[in-house]
Amino acid sequence: MAHRMQIHVQGKSHRSRVVKRLLDLLIGSVLLIVALPLMGLIAIIIHLRLGRPVLFRQQRVGLYDSRFTMLKFRTMQPEADSMRDSLRTLTGVTAQSSPVFKMENDPRVTSLGRLLRRWSLDELPQLFNVLGGSMSLVGPRPHTVDDVAGYSQEAFERLTVPPGLTGSWQVAGRCNLDWDTSLQLDLDYARHGSLGTDLRILRRTITAVISGDGAI
Repeated sequence: MAHRMQIHVQGKSHRSRVVKRLLDLLIGSVLLIVALPLMGLIAIIIHLRLGRPVLFRQQRVGLYDSRFTMLKFRTMQPEADSMRDSLRTLTGVTAQSSPVFKMENDPRVTSLGRLLRRWSLDELPQLFNVLGGSMSLVGPRPHTVDDVAGYSQEAFERLTVPPGLTGSWQVAGRCNLDWDTSLQLDLDYARHGSLGTDLRILRRTITAVISGDGAI
């Protein structure tokens, strides 16, 4: 796996990586400044409606199999993680069919959480991840350690680029896509993504968020 990663790293020029990082810092800073009042309001509402914690912190796998703490506004019940395996069994979704577990009408998600997810507002705290460098604005979505443990050899190539706040499969249908389709979109981005690709995905993200298509 390390050898395959090295091949793809060499395919990305130092200049393109620097430009991508500068884009993250520039656009991410502007978005955070604009979003801060809304984020403060959301935090207050979550605290009043659901109590603490307001933020959901979870270990995710990033660039080259690194670990980082991803931030989200909490949209689930506090015991959500402990219910994950039982729900996977109940729905019949196996690690072989999809290492990433997603469930429509997930009973762990609160009514407020569904509203936040509908407009992707729960993802706003990840702007701090972007500015901190553990994520990029555009890239494959970061998965949990358990999910990555179920990857096929091919899927590990997702980890050769920084994980993103948005990406190819989010603008192509989000959770309406099956694992194989979303994986191929991520692999195509990892192999051929460019600054122009990032700008196109960012533009299409606005439409995807407004439509709410595939949000669960």
